[in-house]
Amino acid sequence: MSFIITVYVPEAIVMASDSRQSIVIQRQAPDGTKLQAVETVSSDFVYKTFLLPKPGVGISTFGEFVLGKVTVESHIKRFQEEKLGDGNDVFSVTQKLLEFFRKKFPNTDTAFHIAGFKKERGISVPYIYHCQVSRNEMRRLNTKSGTDEVVFGASWGGQVDVIAGILTPSEIRSPNGKIQQVVKAPVIWDAMSVQDAIDFAIYAVRTTIDTIQFQARPKTVGGPIDVLLLTPEKTNWIQRKEYRGET
Repeated sequence: MSFIITVYVPEAIVMASDSRQSIVIQRQAPDGTKLQAVETVSSDFVYKTFLLPKPGVGISTFGEFVLGKVTVESHIKRFQEEKLGDGNDVFSVTQKLLEFFRKKFPNTDTAFHIAGFKKERGISVPYIYHCQVSRNEMRRLNTKSGTDEVVFGASWGGQVDVIAGILTPSEIRSPNGKIQQVVKAPVIWDAMSVQDAIDFAIYAVRTTIDTIQFQARPKTVGGPIDVLLLTPEKTNWIQRKEYRGET
C-alpha cells in the first residue's frame, strides 16, 4: 500500500508520496498445504512520484507496485523510452500511460495521478488526471463535475483513511445515543499559497505515517517523503531522497 497526494492551487501543483514498499508473501507447508499469507515491509526506499522533464509532467502511483516481478518505477522508465517522443503534453502522456499498462497488465490494481500544465489560447491550464488500470479508467480531477471549469483542492490515493478522517465529514454518537454528523472546517484551496500547498502535502503524508505507526495495523505507509512542484514556468523537486553510502 502507499499514500500519495496531489494538491492543486491557483499557482501550482504539488505531488507528494511516501517511500514504503510492502509485499504479501504466500506460504505453504512441505506437504503443499497453504499457510496464512504474511504481509511485510520490503523497502523504505522506493520512488512513487516521478518527473517527466521534457513534457513537464508529474506522475504518482499507488496500488499494486510489483508487476511482472519488477516495480512500477522500472515500467515507467521503460514507458518513457518506448512511448514518449517530442510533442507530448499532460493529456497525451495520460492516454499513453494507461494504454501502456493496460496492454502489459490489464488486471492490475495499479492507479496513477498524472499532472501538468497545458497551454490553451495562450494561458497555462492545470490538468490533473486519475487513472486506474484494471478498470480502464481515466478522469480529470480538477474540474467541476460535468464542466471544464477548473477547481482547486487536493486528491489522494492509497491508504486514505487517516487524512479523510481529518478533512471529510464524519459521524459520532452523542451522549444521548443519537448519531450526529460532524462537519469539518473547510480548507480554502482557492486562496492557498504555493508554500502552503507544499506544507499541506507534506503534512498529509507525515500525518498518515505517524498515525499508522501507533495504530494496531499493518505499517503500509512510511519512509522518506518525496515532494514535486509543478508550475507553468518550471518543474522541480522540493525534496527527494537520494542514494547514499555509509554515514
